[in-house]
Amino acid sequence: MNENISIKGNIFIDHIRDGVVIGRTEVHNITTNVGKAALAGLLNGVGSLAAFTFVGIGTGTTAEAATDTSLETEITTGGGSRAAGVCSLVTTTVTNDTAQVAKLFTFSSSFSVAETAVFNAVSGVTMINRKTFTAIPVISGDQLQFIHQFKIS
Repeated sequence: MNENISIKGNIFIDHIRDGVVIGRTEVHNITTNVGKAALAGLLNGVGSLAAFTFVGIGTGTTAEAATDTSLETEITTGGGSRAAGVCSLVTTTVTNDTAQVAKLFTFSSSFSVAETAVFNAVSGVTMINRKTFTAIPVISGDQLQFIHQFKIS
């Protein structure tokens, strides 16, 4: 009997203003080629990569591709800098089959956020996924809650 293993990624984004969710977006992500290689190495301990726990966002609008290695235009100021997320395992189909990284960004500047990714460190390093979406205009005081999920099936 053969069993195929795949990773399916979903990203949930809530736009929050004055404590109220004013927009909700759900998109499917793409796992990058370097992300696939990193996951294979993490599975059997080959290599020295750290876990993927950092969420980055940007204003880039070029569609994502498996060959991407960074965000197109990563935000580094105004409350949008890459930062560690809250990591957990959640159940989608079977117990703990989905790795989740959640990050709440609180903005002190205005941006049109249009891309996101998960990384294994705060700067440089390896990006496991990337996704562009319809730009979300945020102003100072707004929050964006990103939940990246990676379901193993």
